[in-house]
Amino acid sequence: MSVKLSVVALMLVAGLAPAHAADDAAAASAVAKGFYGVYATFQPSDGIPNQGSRARLEPYLSPALVQLLSDAEAAQKRFAGRNKDAPPLIEGDLFTSNFEGATSFAIRKCESAQASARCAADLGYDPKDGRNKPVGWTDRLYLVRTATGWRIDDIAYGANAAFGNKGRLSDTLKEAIRNAGT
Repeated sequence: MSVKLSVVALMLVAGLAPAHAADDAAAASAVAKGFYGVYATFQPSDGIPNQGSRARLEPYLSPALVQLLSDAEAAQKRFAGRNKDAPPLIEGDLFTSNFEGATSFAIRKCESAQASARCAADLGYDPKDGRNKPVGWTDRLYLVRTATGWRIDDIAYGANAAFGNKGRLSDTLKEAIRNAGT
């Protein structure tokens, strides 16, 4: 009898797993949409965000990414203090592949597994200058489950633009911190 109950319980849990995964994917998607909604309010984005911009993005970011952004801002301040005429450590948009940033976004698909999720973000930039054509690309958001829900932990840049970001946001920030020196 206990074997049958175990099998029934396992079947019930297995039947709930797809619903739980769909709920997780929807929650991750909501975080991604919220992030880009805030991001759009300070377009064009340029370089490492200051404390005020970070505070607006913080509800969507993992504690580790918030700390990395804070460390990068501190490194930028040290660097600027020692190099008065040098350009900033990071120029252009930091949160997308495109140097100019994105003027549109759509979260295409989120997938979750345990404590992590991944969302594909279709992004676009329309210069609206009549000379240049709009461009589109897909970046990937990597989220982690925290005590307060899903939070963005990293962004993988997906475009292949000549002057755009390559690799991952976290790597870009770590490189800027290293380049600032001590």
